[in-house]
Amino acid sequence: MRHGFAKRRLNRTSSHRKAMLRAMMCSLFEHEQIRTTLPKAKELRPAAEKMITMARKGTLHAKRMAVARLQKESVVKKLFDDIVERFKDRPGGYVRIMKAGFRYGDAAPMAIIELVEKNSVNL
Repeated sequence: MRHGFAKRRLNRTSSHRKAMLRAMMCSLFEHEQIRTTLPKAKELRPAAEKMITMARKGTLHAKRMAVARLQKESVVKKLFDDIVERFKDRPGGYVRIMKAGFRYGDAAPMAIIELVEKNSVNL
């Protein structure tokens, strides 16, 4: 039985999983849309939405926590200056997952994860 196990392991060690989610979150905030497998996207969504919610507070503590998590100051600056401004009136649901077929090599289900209100300049 699988009772009490909240998240997917994604066939990785905990440190690898943590690093992978950090890197994916940085890419999502930097490019505002990424293509990945469906289970990874489903794991990324809650983490990314919590980061945006934390950034909406705009405090120094929130910024330091974001730098500690994302470890890329340019992405943190974009998150706090650009992305948060678009979501200031939105109560939640900042990230969208769309299924994108299957990968050719191993038939893994693919998905596109993107910010709901994308910047038209980056497209």
